[in-house]
Amino acid sequence: MISVVIPVHNRPILVKRAIECVLNQTFSLYEIIVVDDGSDDETADVLKTFKNKIKIITQKNLGVSSARNAGIKSAKFQWICFLDSDDIWEDKKLEKQLAFHKLHPHIFFSHTNEKWIRDAKVIKQKKEHKKPKGFCFEENLNFCKIAPSTVMIDKNLFFEVGYFDENLEVCEDYDMWLRVLKKYEIGLLEEVLTTKFAGHKNQLSFKYHSMDRYRVLALCKHILHPRVKKEIKKKLDILLIGAKKHQNEELIEFCESRNNLC
Repeated sequence: MISVVIPVHNRPILVKRAIECVLNQTFSLYEIIVVDDGSDDETADVLKTFKNKIKIITQKNLGVSSARNAGIKSAKFQWICFLDSDDIWEDKKLEKQLAFHKLHPHIFFSHTNEKWIRDAKVIKQKKEHKKPKGFCFEENLNFCKIAPSTVMIDKNLFFEVGYFDENLEVCEDYDMWLRVLKKYEIGLLEEVLTTKFAGHKNQLSFKYHSMDRYRVLALCKHILHPRVKKEIKKKLDILLIGAKKHQNEELIEFCESRNNLC
């Protein structure tokens, strides 16, 4: 019924916790696909301890988009859930989310509310982070309000909108969900069923600066949408101020070339 895709790179302790939270689910008709994206530590050894409980795909380090795509293509069930290796689920997450889709058969894409923890402390979410539902393409243009670890999605949607963009080093989820929301509505389970952790090393959001640069690349795919043009212009103006301040010629050229599109 459900294929759970877990991408991982050099997170032996965290991925063990993630896999165990899936094994503890009250719903048991699932497969766990762990995509080891070129780990060079003891991650592979940890995965082997789960023996026949998980399917392991090993590839060279190609990034999270490639890892998720490999998992999607290997999935044998209709419904796909993503779980980042540093996140966990409540025990009834799969059971409740699948029940939601059975109750709303016209919805092929859903997510849940989540708790944020940084350095062992719960982070209060701002009003702007409120989870969206329905047809909400424009509502998600500023930044991504849909976390991969909260999502359940019909595999067939990827055949229509495409897979994760492997050219985007970050904001690949923002790009994917915009492409889905352009055509489909998203359902929301108001209950907190996912916990997202931050503050540890190897987080992509800490590794990359100027995240709006990657959002602009994603937005350019929807350039004909009038609201998108305004959003691109806004982000480029902010990026350009920072680029000039730090004399980043490469980023200045990026902003000026994209500005011509708007």
